[in-house]
Amino acid sequence: AVVKPASSGPSGSFSSAAFLSVGAEISITPEPAQPAEGDNVTLAVHGLLGELLAYNWYAGPTLSLTYLVASYIVSTGDETPGPAHTGREAVRPDGSLDIQGVLPRHSGTYILQTLNRQLQTEVGYGHLQVYEILAQPVVMANNTALVERRDTLRLMCSSPSPAEVRWFFNGETLPIAIRLGQSPDGRVLTRHGIRREEAGAYQCEVWNPVSVSRSEPINLTVYFGPERVAILQDSTARTGCTIKLDFNTSLTLWCVSQSCPEPEYVWAFNGRALKNGRDHLNISSMTAAQEGTYTCIAKNPKTLLSGSASVVVKLTAAAVAMTIVPVPTKPMEGQDVTLTVQGYPKDLLVYAWYRGPASEPNRLLSQLPSGNWIAGPAHTGREVGFANCSLLVQKLNLTDAGRYMLKTVTLQGKTETLEVELQVARECIRGAEGVSFQIEASKRRLCLLHRLGNIDRGGYAYPSH
Repeated sequence: AVVKPASSGPSGSFSSAAFLSVGAEISITPEPAQPAEGDNVTLAVHGLLGELLAYNWYAGPTLSLTYLVASYIVSTGDETPGPAHTGREAVRPDGSLDIQGVLPRHSGTYILQTLNRQLQTEVGYGHLQVYEILAQPVVMANNTALVERRDTLRLMCSSPSPAEVRWFFNGETLPIAIRLGQSPDGRVLTRHGIRREEAGAYQCEVWNPVSVSRSEPINLTVYFGPERVAILQDSTARTGCTIKLDFNTSLTLWCVSQSCPEPEYVWAFNGRALKNGRDHLNISSMTAAQEGTYTCIAKNPKTLLSGSASVVVKLTAAAVAMTIVPVPTKPMEGQDVTLTVQGYPKDLLVYAWYRGPASEPNRLLSQLPSGNWIAGPAHTGREVGFANCSLLVQKLNLTDAGRYMLKTVTLQGKTETLEVELQVARECIRGAEGVSFQIEASKRRLCLLHRLGNIDRGGYAYPSH
C-alpha cells in the first residue's frame, strides 16, 4: 500500500512518525441501523487487519483534533477522551464505538483511524443517523372561512423536526388535484380560487423511519352561492310556471337554493317587497287580489351574491267567473249594503250599474277609464262606486229592494252583464203585549208573529181574551 505521512495528533493520538495507508477496507455500520433518539448505538467495525496498537475515533468529516472523540491503547485498554467527547461514548477493545442514549446531534460522519505495529494507519468511514421521536405538528391557515373562486388558501405544516410531510383531507390521503399546490418540501399547501369541494378537515403528518405524528384537524369552510334558486310547491319545482288555484284555497311556496351559508330570503309580490324573511310564503285564502307574480330573492351575506326565482299565481277559470254578493246578505232598512263583485275583469275599461234593466234611464252610475265615476239618471245620491266594480248603497229604504244589474266592458271590447236581487227587511216592530211583525219589502208581504192577541188593519195589537 502507498503510505503518506500522518499529521501530528493530540496527546494520546498517533505521532507524526505514523504513516497513513490508502485503500483500507475498514467499514463501519451502526447497530441498530435506524436508531431513535435515546437508543444505545454501537458503531461496529469490520475489516480490521493485523496486530493493532491503538484506535482514534472522530465525529466529523476530517481527521481534525476538533472532531476527536477518544483515543484507545489496545495493550492497556486506556481510553483518552477528546474535544468531541460528549460523555456518552466508549471504545471497545475490538475498535467499535458505543454511544449511550444517542441524541439527534450525534448524527453525522464518523471516522476510525487505526495504528499497527509497523506504525501504519488505516481509516474507515461510517455514517450515523439518529431519528427523532417526532412531536405533534400543527396546521396553520391564513383563513378557515373562504369565498369560492375568490379567495386563496394557504396551509402550513409546522413542525420543529426535519421530517417527511404528508397531508390528509377528511381522513384520507390528500387528492392529487390538491397535492399539486404543495411546496417542494411538502410543508406548505396553496390553493388559488378555492372550490367548495375542497371544504373539509385538513391534517398534516410528519414521519421518519422510527416515528410518525399527525396533527389535529383544521376545518375549512368555503362559502358559495346562492345558486339554482327555485320555488317549490309540494316538493315540485314550479319556477317560471303558472300556478292556478281555486277561489278561497291555500298555497305554500318554498324557496330553495344551493348556498353556504343558508341565504337570507326576501319575497316580493308584483315587484313589491313583502314583510317575510322566511324560506316559505303562505297564501291562506286565494282571491283575485292575490293573483300576480311572486318572487323569491336569496341573498348570501358572505359571498354578497344573490339569486331569484318567480312564479305566477292565478285563480282557476271557474274561480274568476264574476259574481255579486250583497254584504250584509240580509240588510235591514236604514243599513248600508255593498254589492260586492268577485272575479271582476282585470283588463276592465268601464262599468255601469243599473236599477233594473240595463237602459239609460235606469243607470245609477258609471266608472270611466280614468277611475272616476259619474252619476246616472237613476242616482239617488246614496250610491257610491268602487274600482273593483262593487256598489255601495247607503241608508237603505224599502224602495231600494229589487233587481240591480252590472255591465262591464274590457279593453278588448268584451261585454258582460250580471244581475242580483236585493232584499231589504224592515226591522221588527214590537206591538202591545209582545206582538212583533216584519215587512219584507221585496215581496210586499206582512209577516205577523203572534205571542198574544190580534192585530187590526192599522197594525195595532189587541190582547186576546
